[in-house]
Amino acid sequence: GRRTQLLKGLPATSTVEENSAAGVSVYNFTVTVFPLASEGVAILPTIVNSNPLTEAFDIESKGGLEFRVITTGNPVLDYETMPKSFDLQIFVEDTAGRTDLSILTIQVKDKNEHPVFRGNMAIQTVTIYVLEGTPPGRIYRVDAADPENAKLKYSLHPATVPFSIRESGDIFSTKEFDYEKDPHCYFLNVTVTDPDGLNSTKTVNINIINTNDERPYFTTKQRIYRIPEEQSPGTIVANITAEDPDDEGSPSRLFYSIQSPDRHFSINPGTGVLQVTRRMDRDALPLRLHPNISLTVRVEDGPSSGRDTEMVITIIVEDVNDNPPECKPSAFRREANENTTPGTVLLDLRNYCEDIDVDPSNNQFNFTGLSGFGSNNFALESTVSGRLVMTGTIDFENPANPGVEVYTLTVRVQDIAHPNYSNIIYIYIRIKPVNEFFPVFRNLSYVFSVSEITKVGSSIGRVHATDKDWPPSVITYSIIAGAGTRDYTNIFWISPTKGDVRILARLDYETTQKHIFTVQASDQEKSTTASVTVNVLEVNDEEPVCSPNFFSLQIPVNLAVGTNINGFRIECQDRDSDPRSFRYFINEGNENNHFIFSPSAGSNTSRLILASRFDYESGLDTKWIYNLHVHITDDNLVSARDKTTYLIKTGTVTLSIRVIPNPTTATTTTPGFTVVTRKENLYSGSAWYVPFVITLGGLLLLGLLGYLGLLLLTWLRTHCPPRINATEKKKPKKEVVVTMTKLNTVFDGEARDPVTGRIYEFNTRSGARRWKKSNEPLQPILAMQAMPSATENSGQGMDRAEASSKKEPSEKRKELTAATKPAAKPSAGQSESPGQAGLRLQKKKEESEDGGLSSPA
Repeated sequence: GRRTQLLKGLPATSTVEENSAAGVSVYNFTVTVFPLASEGVAILPTIVNSNPLTEAFDIESKGGLEFRVITTGNPVLDYETMPKSFDLQIFVEDTAGRTDLSILTIQVKDKNEHPVFRGNMAIQTVTIYVLEGTPPGRIYRVDAADPENAKLKYSLHPATVPFSIRESGDIFSTKEFDYEKDPHCYFLNVTVTDPDGLNSTKTVNINIINTNDERPYFTTKQRIYRIPEEQSPGTIVANITAEDPDDEGSPSRLFYSIQSPDRHFSINPGTGVLQVTRRMDRDALPLRLHPNISLTVRVEDGPSSGRDTEMVITIIVEDVNDNPPECKPSAFRREANENTTPGTVLLDLRNYCEDIDVDPSNNQFNFTGLSGFGSNNFALESTVSGRLVMTGTIDFENPANPGVEVYTLTVRVQDIAHPNYSNIIYIYIRIKPVNEFFPVFRNLSYVFSVSEITKVGSSIGRVHATDKDWPPSVITYSIIAGAGTRDYTNIFWISPTKGDVRILARLDYETTQKHIFTVQASDQEKSTTASVTVNVLEVNDEEPVCSPNFFSLQIPVNLAVGTNINGFRIECQDRDSDPRSFRYFINEGNENNHFIFSPSAGSNTSRLILASRFDYESGLDTKWIYNLHVHITDDNLVSARDKTTYLIKTGTVTLSIRVIPNPTTATTTTPGFTVVTRKENLYSGSAWYVPFVITLGGLLLLGLLGYLGLLLLTWLRTHCPPRINATEKKKPKKEVVVTMTKLNTVFDGEARDPVTGRIYEFNTRSGARRWKKSNEPLQPILAMQAMPSATENSGQGMDRAEASSKKEPSEKRKELTAATKPAAKPSAGQSESPGQAGLRLQKKKEESEDGGLSSPA
């Protein structure tokens, strides 16, 4: 929008008092609307920013185009802790798109506030405890402060209390208190006042604590108590009482404790009630030998340093019949094979059960109540012996058998004496099945058809086997033979529990069309096998592979349209596609469409063609290096209707083409620089063994190679003696003509040396320089300008060479080797520099002149 004066009365400065409530008006202003804004305000006045940032202010409408700034109460303004001034940025926009932004400065005014208490008095009523007999002195300090940091005055009310307060806020007692004569509690109103008369008041409670000096005494006369064993915790044994003469008839505040170490009893420290705290077993040590327990009880009139009195009481623990017969363990597990003979003893319970009561009349027991599902197959010989025997025959394969593998039986072992305590014994009889049947596959053989592009880890089928044994045995599946290939040990995997067959490696129809392997199903004892055949279905999953897949080219800027660039062509292969199925297109980097491939489809070879001329002078072309990303797809023979479902594969070739400018072409050059990386090997004393090992290994290797060469020479002399055939005609030697092209460095720029003033030429790419001859114009020799004709000639020469090589391949190879051997040819992986090519060509020319021969150029 357009900035216009819409806020009337702004910018301005206003004030507001601290602690103002929400809704207090701070400043009023109006909005002026221009005649074009007939509909009024589009965006109401809004506080878009504040400095410092705050939410303490807001804008509300007064009606029409009048507005006011008010306080929000969140946060409440505080002069002492918050900034003293706020700059509010107010924004408004009318319906015509005009906007205005003005600043309202609000200054916070200080206001005298009531003094405030700090510390404990600020949050609660303070209670102070003073011992009787304490000499007069300071008992508490009141902490208060004034928000305006003014000096405060302290005062106490009522004035008749035996306390005083000083200017520092310290409260002092003015007398020594007597609990029996003076009040037990005082309530003091502490008032703090500022110089302007504003005050605050808090209450302080002062309690006088009683002390005593008389020894308490026991009022309980009984000293011996009897209690049966096995009383529950909390059972009251005795109620020990005492009194303190200092209490003067009021309830005594005494503290009771047991001084002798004992864990069976405890005493309530306030009431003196003696209680049982833990189980007492008369039949276990130490009560089995010492049933009498002696306790020393102490009563004190203070929890720590008061006066005390002690007495000794004796508690006799009496024996009762409280132990049921117990069997260890309480649950028994036994195993028996199916078809076990009836009458076989499975368990003798008498050997595992006992009653620990001391009295013989309380430790006799018997066995009764054999029950449980299937208990008719078992029985107890007698209630006294406790021998469990088989009475029936259990066969899992019998249809009448309920199919229970584990029988759960219960037997009650019961005390003969009153109150006839008893326990339940659990007996688990597991009937072990006998493995009688072999697993059986549902099919003798399985055939699965799988696409060759199926993902690794996918399920291709499932085998299933069953076992007639009951209960059913756990069948484990495995591959025992034939699941591998030449490249992979295991190409298939089978789930040991489900029989799910999955592939572990990528399938390839072009390599193997069918896989056959053997799976085994085992129940840990018996096993069976089945054959699995996996037919691999062919899918277009191979990408076109082109050679070369990366190449760098250089072409002159004035290369003719339609020229096969440097004679370059790519040749593609696809293991699962016809050579006519390829399509060629440049996917990226072909700016202004200078390059095309011909043919663009229907062949496994294609040539790179210049489709349009370069135009750098008009600015249409700006790039000198083209990085072409060529895509080769195998869908040329696929109809447009089938392309939606056909799996198309794409190969990629990357070409880097540098355009060489003419000498007259203006190019932007930048200073070049050469980065020299220096690597230096340093000897480390800790690695002394490295050169020793390398030297020793080199000597051993040289000795081994020499020994092998000697053996080979001896064998050749023995088995291959030289044969001399006088009648053999010498074949005429054929001369091989090698066409050499001198490649000179292109010096496409020139400059003046600032020291000598001479003119020198330079290459903008490599930085190479040479002094320019005074009579020699700048004529860079473009190597690539001669490439088309050279390529055509070399192509024709290659055709003739190929024709002759078909007739006499061995002779031509020998002659070519002999003809080219004297030349200093670069090693594999190295390219011949233009200087080397020129020297070789010069040398060949001199030899030709000396011999009277001329070699075709």
